[in-house]
This record gives sequence, C-alpha cells and structure tokens, in this order.
Amino acid sequence: MTDAPRDPALVTTATIETQLAHRTFRAFTDQPIGEDVAATLLEVARHTATSSFYQQTTIIRVKDPTIRQEVFESSRQPYVGGNRGELWIFVVDLHRNAQIRRESGVDTEPMERTALFLEGTEDTLLAAQNVVVAAESLGLGTVYLGSIAGDPRRVIRALELPALTYPLLGLIIGHPDQEPQLKPRLPREITTSIDTYPEVADYSAVLSDYDEVVHTYYDLRDANHRVDSFTRQIRTKPGTGRAEQAPILEVLHEQGLLLS
Repeated sequence: MTDAPRDPALVTTATIETQLAHRTFRAFTDQPIGEDVAATLLEVARHTATSSFYQQTTIIRVKDPTIRQEVFESSRQPYVGGNRGELWIFVVDLHRNAQIRRESGVDTEPMERTALFLEGTEDTLLAAQNVVVAAESLGLGTVYLGSIAGDPRRVIRALELPALTYPLLGLIIGHPDQEPQLKPRLPREITTSIDTYPEVADYSAVLSDYDEVVHTYYDLRDANHRVDSFTRQIRTKPGTGRAEQAPILEVLHEQGLLLS
C-alpha cells in the first residue's frame, strides 16, 4: 500500500522525487554516516533560510553514550537508545544573540518575547527539514524525534543548555535497516486552498475513503498491531503521549523564553 496515485500533472526533478519518496526509518545499521557526510549536512543546515537574519539555531551532535542515554530516557523510543544512527538535537537558540547584546551593554529583554521564540522555532524547523532532504538525497534514512519533549528538563541538563535555549526536536540520521512503506497523507483538497480557508462541512464523511486507506496501511505494516482510522486516531490520541503531557510552557518560562 502506498500513497494515492501520483498526479500526472506534477513536475518532477531528482530533488522532488526525493521529497515525494520521504519515509520515516526507525531501524539503522551500525555503519556510521561518515564525517564528510556529517560536515555536508551541517553546512546545508547553516545555509538554511533564517528569519530576519538572526540565525537562531544550534545543532548538537550527540556522541557521548551517557548523554544519548539521557535523551533516550526523555524520549522512551527504543530506536533513540544505543549507537545506531547519528543523533542530532536541534536547539532554538536565543542565548547567542542575547549574549551579543549583553556584551555591548544592550538590553536583552526582546529575546524573552514570544515573537522572537517563534522566529527561532521557524529557523530551527527549516534547518532540520533541509538536513532531512539532503540526507535522503544521499540515500540515508532519518526519523524526527518530537518525543524528546517527554522530559525536556532532562535533555536541557544533559546538553548543558543555557537560558534562552530550548531543545525543539531530535533527528536520527543513518543507513536504513528496514523498508517501510510510504505513509498515506491527507487529501490535498482539504489541506490546501486558494485565498481562504477550505470549507469542509463534515470531515468524517469527506475522509471516509482516506480512513480506509490508513486502516489498510497499518494492517499491512503489522497485522498483529491494530491501529484505527485517521479520524479515530484524532479523536482518541491527542494529549495522551508523554510529550503532549509534559509541562512545556513551564520549562520554556524556566529557560527565560515566552515571557511576553
């Protein structure tokens, strides 16, 4: 089972083909990605678009097994532990620019504002996505780790993150040791529109066919692990995961972020 049939009107390039073939990998071989590849991916991240040229992102490559274990304890996802695949943490970093201002005797209060944090979040997510596209173009596999938010204080302590920083997400990059299917996405007609928000009178009715596709996808992936339709997942799952129950706003305030 794959995603919906390809729209024949789509324009294609090697880059677009890589993006349309995106899959999440949760199993990796013990082969390292190589320092030349790591340097290339970090350079790709460095050249990512940045809001207002503030460049509010820092990437931490986790090499120390003890620190990786701490990230695993926060995530609790089995593929985060061990030493397969390279673990990177993408940090929203307002500390660097605050320190530049502090060294010049300039007030750092603007760095505590929500708008600045959102700009740093944009920078960080864009950098992570650029790294993923570049890694996949090299035949590598990746998995995003929003799960590190399960215990963000633990990650902050392990990485010795200063005030005005926040570990937004993790990323494992490595040589795949599995062949997952393409995961079906929501229909384009309800996720895009022109000029105004798309009007949908009854999502359950509109998504009935998609629900069947999703159900079949999970049945084929693991017949012994039942996962319900997309709409049922949305009715039952949000708010139940560790990361979704973590005191994120409290931790952000402790880090001196989102104070105004």
